[in-house]
Amino acid sequence: MKQAFLVFLGGGLGSVLRYVISKPLNILLQNFFLGTFLVNIAGCLLIGVILGLSSRNNLLSINSTLFLATGFCGGFTTFSAFAFEKHSLLKNSELFHFSIYTIASIIVGVLAVALGIWLSKLGQ
Repeated sequence: MKQAFLVFLGGGLGSVLRYVISKPLNILLQNFFLGTFLVNIAGCLLIGVILGLSSRNNLLSINSTLFLATGFCGGFTTFSAFAFEKHSLLKNSELFHFSIYTIASIIVGVLAVALGIWLSKLGQ
């Protein structure tokens, strides 16, 4: 239960920080979500540092890793987990799985958004 609470707390903090950073920056450029882009890239960098520290001589405890990587980075951006997973596939020379997972995630994600919008309009 303690670990679930750590993930919950980290996720809440990450989500609030994502909102605070991305909201004002997203309006700066037309047709490019600068805030979201920067948050996603920062999240990728951060999860790399966190998981790197976690695996290197156990510099971070399991609870710290859950709070920071799963919770905070998960709330801050799910793109960080997505990028870390791609890195793991590349590191293991899984080029086929890397390609399929990357392409499928993007295409299915965009299609899911479209489906959700379509479903939300039913019954209007």
